[in-house]
Amino acid sequence: MGVASSRFLRMVDGLADVEQGEGRDYTSFSVHGKGFGYYWPRTSTVGLKQTLSEQIALVSERPEVFEIQFTAGGFGWVVVHLPKIDADELEELVYEAWRLSAPDYLVEANPLR
Repeated sequence: MGVASSRFLRMVDGLADVEQGEGRDYTSFSVHGKGFGYYWPRTSTVGLKQTLSEQIALVSERPEVFEIQFTAGGFGWVVVHLPKIDADELEELVYEAWRLSAPDYLVEANPLR
């Protein structure tokens, strides 16, 4: 169990039209100007956009893996601890975060593999 940072970055790179922004301590990810994720290498964590119900479910079920980051615009963002999650689950969460931000035509053209 656990996902290396390099594998997480490959997951993001595999999504369509992703733009990266560099902050002092993090990298942000967006699609068509809408943010869907963050990566903090120092803490081996990522922040991902989710629905509010998914945010609550993830944090309630496994607080050792997920924590609430913030809520905004009707979405709940979660912090994911990369050493404590398996790759398949992370890939689904990354795709979902991207899907919640991408335009419909892009989502339709790029279903989860």
